[in-house]
Amino acid sequence: MEKVYTKNAPEAIGPYSQAMKVGNLVFTSGQIAIDPVTGNVEATDVVGQAEQVCKNLCAVLEAAGTSIEKAVKTTCFLADMADFAAFNEVYGKYFVGKPARSCVAAKQLPKNVLCEVEVIAEL
Repeated sequence: MEKVYTKNAPEAIGPYSQAMKVGNLVFTSGQIAIDPVTGNVEATDVVGQAEQVCKNLCAVLEAAGTSIEKAVKTTCFLADMADFAAFNEVYGKYFVGKPARSCVAAKQLPKNVLCEVEVIAEL
């Protein structure tokens, strides 16, 4: 196993890594819409937050030596399923390979964000 770290994505806010490489796979931790430069959640709508989440995931996957195009599975969490269509629009721009996916509603997400996504990708 190998820990993955990049300054181009938010620091872990707990006792975990941004991602772990195991064999020919990388497992990211859930990414939320924290801007890695400011350390804050800047966007207030699900579209802006989903964009930041996907940018964060791209940075973590790049640091691991892979890319979002090699995603094989995602798990998506939404604070409100009414945001599903808007979230899906952003998600579809980034995950063009259409990996397997689960999308669930969560009662509350860290820092009260509107969405969180984790990825398993091939190296």
